[in-house]
Formats: sequence, C-alpha cells, structure tokens
Amino acid sequence: MSKDISDPRLIRLAMAYETLHPARLDDLVSLYSDQAVFKDPFNEVRGRRAITRVFSHMFKQIKEPRFTVLEGASNGYNAFLLWELKFLRDSGQTMAICGTSYLEFALDGLVLVHRDYWDPVEEIFAKVPVLGSIARYLQRKLSATP
Repeated sequence: MSKDISDPRLIRLAMAYETLHPARLDDLVSLYSDQAVFKDPFNEVRGRRAITRVFSHMFKQIKEPRFTVLEGASNGYNAFLLWELKFLRDSGQTMAICGTSYLEFALDGLVLVHRDYWDPVEEIFAKVPVLGSIARYLQRKLSATP
C-alpha cells in the first residue's frame, strides 16, 4: 500500500482490500454502510448483502485475486483509490487489471458510495483470443489516431 495515504478511513479500506480472501469478506463489507451503493463495469448493487455477493462471485470466477492499492487521496467525504488487481488465468498466466475507485463516506466513516472505473475491453476482453481480435479491431476503428 502507498505510504502517501493519510486518511484513516482509506487506510482501513486499503488494508481490507489488500488482505481480502473469502474468509475475510465480512471484514471488508463491515466498512460499508448498510445502504452503500457499489458499482463496477459489471455490477450495480445496494447494501452489504449484495456487495458480499459481488465479491463472493469474484472469488468463484477468478483464481487467487490480490488487490494492491497504489495511491489514495481524500477531501472531506470524497476519496479515490488507485489499485491493481492481479489474478491467475486458467493457463497459470498472471493477469492484471488497473483501476480507480471513487468513494463517498457517510458521517460515521463508512463507505456510502463505491464506484469502480476500469476498462473491461482493454483489461479483459482484449486479452482473450477470439474476443481480443474483435476488441482490438473496434478500438482501432474508433480511435481518433491512425
């Protein structure tokens, strides 16, 4: 974890993500408000129970996921975390997804809004053999640069 993070709320959250595994999922989710909204490119859910389902599903879908928090910043009740998620593909090759999370904290210091921003086309689909060629073609076609 980056040593630049000074906000205790972000430190707790970063530590929970960096030590996350199925047996510690409750530790992470306890840092979220009962009515927290969590959104990423594949999910939009509300509440601790639904957030738990999202991460339980992640553990079923990918092997050995590990988050590393690279940077963090906060301004009052708003914050950002820059992170990397590494996991193993079926082939044993390590994959990495880089992203950022926008956070809003409630008055009690719990996460009220968690919005992840990362590009599933670049980070996942472009690395899958058949989908990758289609994704790269579309990226070239839609790019403003030749």
